[in-house]
Amino acid sequence: MLRKALVSLIQLEAGLEIVAELSSGSDIVPTALALRPDVAVLDIDLPGTDGITAAAALHESVPECRTLILTSLGRPGNLRRALAAHVSGFLPKDSDPDALCDAIRKVAAGERVIDPQLALATLDSGPSPLTVREQEVLQLAAEGHEPSHIASRLHLSSGTVRNYLTSAVSKLNARNRVDAIRIAREAGWLRAL
Repeated sequence: MLRKALVSLIQLEAGLEIVAELSSGSDIVPTALALRPDVAVLDIDLPGTDGITAAAALHESVPECRTLILTSLGRPGNLRRALAAHVSGFLPKDSDPDALCDAIRKVAAGERVIDPQLALATLDSGPSPLTVREQEVLQLAAEGHEPSHIASRLHLSSGTVRNYLTSAVSKLNARNRVDAIRIAREAGWLRAL
């Protein structure tokens, strides 16, 4: 319903044209390869491939297509991950419709558009306290994998995986692994599932 409303809003704007509307993140790159849009407006929370992962893949496969993230998951960690994925714009879903259309035009023109309050919150929050490996192990735990499976997948021992999980719990001042996953998700340090 939200996607249909967004499409209707954008179609009313002079100079903006919708070339595709997708419900799955897995369809983004193939569709962009076929249609070559100027801008892809993506959510982070998508079935299949999440929006930030799709943005990184778009940057690799269709570099002329710029991306704008429009999401309710406007957290500093998500903004940092989006910028690392070469996203050109990042706005909350409750943005003013005129601001959204203006952002699409600016992104198409090669400008970067970031929600000012989120940008300030991101600067204030600092980077993730977790190492890349701790984030990777915690992400797999968040996806429901047991330490033995994580160890096999990452070519580590089960003890090393447990050490990474314990370290993540400690660094996040969490009570346990589930609490650490919640904290990391809320901060945007883990990919959306």
